Amino acid sequence: QLQLVESGGGLVQPGGSLRLSCAASGFTGNYYVIGWFRQAPGKEREGVSCINSSGASLYYTDSLKDLFTISRDNVKNTVYLQMNSLKPEDTAVYFCAAKDGVISRRDTNFGYWGQGTQVTVSS
Repeated sequence: QLQLVESGGGLVQPGGSLRLSCAASGFTGNYYVIGWFRQAPGKEREGVSCINSSGASLYYTDSLKDLFTISRDNVKNTVYLQMNSLKPEDTAVYFCAAKDGVISRRDTNFGYWGQGTQVTVSS
């Protein structure tokens, strides 16, 4: 059973940066597509970014592609989300999720989920 654990969230001032980590264990996590999603209070969950098993195929939601960077270290079984120039509207619980096959922006395509990490952007 693949397990995912997010870390790296916290409180940051507007304009600041955070790096989230998603550590995979329990199965061959390196062969999975990993996606990052976020859910703000009162809003639907939205896709943020996605990376395939080799790291060669990436997806970013349009509004974030110049601000966030996804990467993976298959030796450490970890996927990272570097978030720069954070804004209050980036405040949300950030989740990582896994699927096999190709990258996807749809959360319903992902079968494995972490517990989430809170990111709060506030002065």
